[in-house]
Amino acid sequence: MSRGAEEDNLIMSKAVRAWYRHCGVYWDDQASAFLCDAAIGLYNEGYRSVEEMATVLIGTIVGLVATRVNAPSSDSVH
Repeated sequence: MSRGAEEDNLIMSKAVRAWYRHCGVYWDDQASAFLCDAAIGLYNEGYRSVEEMATVLIGTIVGLVATRVNAPSSDSVH
């Protein structure tokens, strides 16, 4: 049985929250939009667990300042 969209969204959301916890920063709308785009990109690449996705987000987006790029998509993260 395949997972539903809600479960997939929850996985991406938890991965983004793990990034916030790891970096120790407060919620930021611009950062969240960037991180969510990156999480969607990772999902599209085949990442399906919170742990995998969070590890890649944490390893590639180092701190809040890294979310401030003028990239049109999350491709710049990968």
